[in-house]
Order: sequence, then structure tokens, then C-alpha cells
Amino acid sequence: MKEINFTSLIITLVVGVVIWFIPVPDGVKPNAWHLLAIFVATIVGIISKAATMGTMAIIGITLCAATQVLAPGDPTKSILNALSGFGNSTIWLIGLAFFIARGFIKTGLGTRIAYSFIKIFGKSPLGLAYGLNTADLILAPAIPSNTARAGGVIFPIMKSIAVNMGSIPEKAETHRKIGAFLTLSSYNANMITSVMFLTATASNPMAQKFAKDLGVTITWGSWAIAALVPGLVCFLLVPIFLYKVFPPELKETKEAPAIAAKQLKEMGPITIKEWLMVATFFILLVLWIFGNLFSIDATTGALIGLCILLLCGVLTWEDVKSEKGAWDTIVWFSSLVMMGSFLNSLGFIGWFGHLVGGQMTHLSWQLAFPVIILVYSYCHYMFASATAQVAAMYSVFLAVGIAVGVPGTMLAIFLGACASLMGSLTHYGHGPAPIFFGSTYVDLKDWWKQGFFMSVLFLLVWFLVGGAWWKIIGLW
Repeated sequence: MKEINFTSLIITLVVGVVIWFIPVPDGVKPNAWHLLAIFVATIVGIISKAATMGTMAIIGITLCAATQVLAPGDPTKSILNALSGFGNSTIWLIGLAFFIARGFIKTGLGTRIAYSFIKIFGKSPLGLAYGLNTADLILAPAIPSNTARAGGVIFPIMKSIAVNMGSIPEKAETHRKIGAFLTLSSYNANMITSVMFLTATASNPMAQKFAKDLGVTITWGSWAIAALVPGLVCFLLVPIFLYKVFPPELKETKEAPAIAAKQLKEMGPITIKEWLMVATFFILLVLWIFGNLFSIDATTGALIGLCILLLCGVLTWEDVKSEKGAWDTIVWFSSLVMMGSFLNSLGFIGWFGHLVGGQMTHLSWQLAFPVIILVYSYCHYMFASATAQVAAMYSVFLAVGIAVGVPGTMLAIFLGACASLMGSLTHYGHGPAPIFFGSTYVDLKDWWKQGFFMSVLFLLVWFLVGGAWWKIIGLW
């Protein structure tokens, strides 16, 4: 019962019931409206933490089946439709990528990569920041949980280095020495690497799926190409920007490479399993980037990678069974994708998109585009994860943009990126946020202040640099 917040659960129930009994608007099917009530209530429950995401997802699936909103009068088809999300290949791509990510952590390869970059670049605070961030960037394509990437690899190393450089969490007067700078740099870099690859965080494939439902097809390669230039510019600017507006007191960190070298020495030479992990990683990248040439989709590529790791003994079946994050994601992701897909197929998303889009018909798409992005971006203050925002708002905002003529692929990728980039805003805005904020190096006021500055920087880069790049590659 500790997982249940009864006050939030009652509020969630009231929200669902109120929407359910509101008269159905003209042009909307009754079962579409009732599905909306269940969907909104599920999202409210997730945001308000009425219960865990998995619990809310199961409740949502159960209500869809029990009320037969997906197949009125046919209970057998209703339960099959309610469970249809589990047959979605995108969902299994994320689950499989979680399993593969376990190989980086289990073999120690992720930690070795991070310390190697610190050894090379770590003579200054800026060098340390770029070293940690580059390790995150390299791991991002194959570790779909940015929380696991940040919490399992980057954060422990960052904190260890900060402590060794004199930033002690228990001593507030030492936080600005280097700990606060590295905390914000590592966290915001994680937001950037999360949007540069389709498989870098769970919300990206969800956006891809909802975009496909609206007729916009995005592949692993097309996402990476579109995000490459604005992503790299943000990646390069973040440490420099923080160094100017939130500088560390230390200007040299000559001890850091020695600390990293010591840790690498203790780890010993690279093992056979680490080499196998490296080989699998490159095979996966080839399959994800060039899979269309071999008629292999991204999920099949991930299955091939997992089989290689299992057959080589890098992972065991016990590792797969015990990867709770993957199974948890598969359950709640299936629920939200199922409801979002049926809201679209039952006509609600299209109806709402045209309704709102009709209010913007006096605007050209060039003016409507930034309005849609800005409103969507700063709504993130209300959300504790990118996934919740994508589930609640992505399809509607994309439908509105398409209705007023915004180029679909450009808008779909930008909206997908904003859900993660705006994690910079708050100390709860994305999965890794509580981990880094929990270090106590950055107080709440500075976190929100610098987070807002960072959000402005991100949007400026994506609008200006990204806009120019998308023109070159033909997205608009």
C-alpha cells in the first residue's frame, strides 16, 4: 500500500469520471470520448504519482477492456485490443535496448569509457565536463534509459571526481568549487544526448509511433541526421555556457587524469567480454543505420544484438529476467501507446487537431510553428518525465501543426526532442534529474534559474541552427 497515494488516486478517479460524463462533442464518437476519459485519468495518475506507472498502466488497460470502449458489444475483441500494445515492435525495441544496455554496465565497459575520456581531457573543469559528456554521447545510442546511463555510469564517476577535487556534498561552502558545475553540465548534456538518437531515451520511440499514426514516418537514421547538427552545437555550447554563467571556483583539475588512470589500472586490461560488447555495439549501429538495405528493421536488429550477447555469455537469461526497468517500461509503454493509437484511429486526435488548428488558420505555418513549439516546451513544467508529456500532448500538438501546414517530419522530430530538452527546466523534469539534484551540489533556486537559461539556449539553437540544417536536408 506504500505505493498508493489515495488522495491523488481519488483526484484521478474524479477527473476520469467528470470527463466520461461530459456530453460528447459533435463529431466525436462516444467510445472515443470515453477512451479519452480513461487516458487522461491514467496520465493524471502518473503525473500526480497516485501509483507507480506500471500500476496506472495496468488499471488503464483493465478499464479499456472492462468498459469495452475499444470494441463496444464485443468483450473478446475488446480485451485483445486492450492488450494490442504488447504487440507493438517499437515497445519491444526499447525493452531489448534495455537488455543490451545491461551489457555495458555488467562488463564495466561504460565505466571504462568514461574514465578513459577523463584521463585524456580532465586537466581542467571544462575538459572534465567534455570528457564525462563525451562518454554519455558514445553510450547514448545503445542505452535507451537515460536514467540508467546517467545514474549507472556518469553520475557515480562525476561525484567521485568532484569529491576528490574538494567539493564535499555535506559542506555547502565547497559546492561551487567544481561539484555544482559538473552536476549541471552532466545533467544537461544527458538531456542533449537523449534527443540525438532514437534509441537514447524511451520517449523518442513513443513520439515516433504517434507520428507514424499521423502519417509521418521517422527512421533511426532520419532522426539521427535531423538531430545531428543542433544536437552537437548544444553539446559543445553547454559546458562553455555554464562556465561563463555558473563558473566553478577551480580553474585547474590536474589531479583528475591521475585519478582516472588509477581507476583504469584497478579495472585491469580490457576483457574479452568487453571486446564482445564493443563488437555488438558496432553491429547494432550498422543494423540500425543501414537496416533498410538488408530489410531488417530496428527491433529485429536489437533482437540480433541480444542474441549475440546471450550466445557469447556476455549476458545470461537471468540478466534478462532481472532487468526490471525493461519489463516495467514494456508494461506502461504498451498501455499508453495502445490508448494513444486508438484515440487516433477512433478519430479523436484528428478532430481535436482540426478544432484547434481552425483557431490558427489566420497564421502562416512559419508563425504557427514557433508558437506550437514554445507552448509545448514550457508545458513541461507540469511534467515529471518526457514520456508523460509525449503521451499526453504529442499527438495533439503534432496534429495541430500538420493541420496548419507545418512540415510533418520537422515538427515531429522537434516536438519529440523538446520533451527531453525541457527536462533542463526543473529538478523533477526528467528521470536523471532527482539523481543529480540529490547530490545537493546545486540548490533549488540555481537549478531552476540555470535550467530556464539552458532551455532558452536549447530552443535558440534548435530554431536557428536546426532550422538552417533542416532546410539543407530538405525537411522544409
